Amino acid sequence: MIGFLRGKLAAKQPPQLVIDVNGVGYEVEAPMSTFYDLPNIGEGLTLLTHLVVREDAQILYGFATEDERRLFRSLLRISGIGAKMALGILSGISVSGFVRCVQTEDTASLVKVPGIGKKTAERLIVEMRDRLDAGPAGGKAGALVASGPAAASDEAFGALVALGYKPAEAIRLLKDIDTKDLSTEEIIRQALQSTVK
Repeated sequence: MIGFLRGKLAAKQPPQLVIDVNGVGYEVEAPMSTFYDLPNIGEGLTLLTHLVVREDAQILYGFATEDERRLFRSLLRISGIGAKMALGILSGISVSGFVRCVQTEDTASLVKVPGIGKKTAERLIVEMRDRLDAGPAGGKAGALVASGPAAASDEAFGALVALGYKPAEAIRLLKDIDTKDLSTEEIIRQALQSTVK
């Protein structure tokens, strides 16, 4: 199994890119979320990878973050979700956005992703909810939540749900908070303070 590639970006044409690793060009398929962060042609990069072996092909998939790769691998375990659809999901919605859709059972947002119909969205929510619930420390988002400002609000959301709030209530508590420069703890504190006003 190839765990990652480190080299220079030789070519990029969504969804495919070529990474030159010591003179060997690896063709890699990547979601748009990874494409947005690619350097210029000729510059160095590291991509986490997942190899899919089929009877007729061996396809290497590349991801900018561990969260993306983990979600991709989780999606592949769901009946009826192949690598192409998993890549499409990652291209159409962020990891934190997907986690939130599952937590709030938001099929309306999932069906906006190309290739996802209502039945597939419902199945994704049912099957992924169990995987997310199995995350460390009882966090609803498990280890799939991305890092950065969006992560703090998602972690706060997960914490509120873990505290017993229904997903819809947690969203209501968080929607009026400007989370941009706040830590997870500060977001939770403000959300809880709003319940005693």
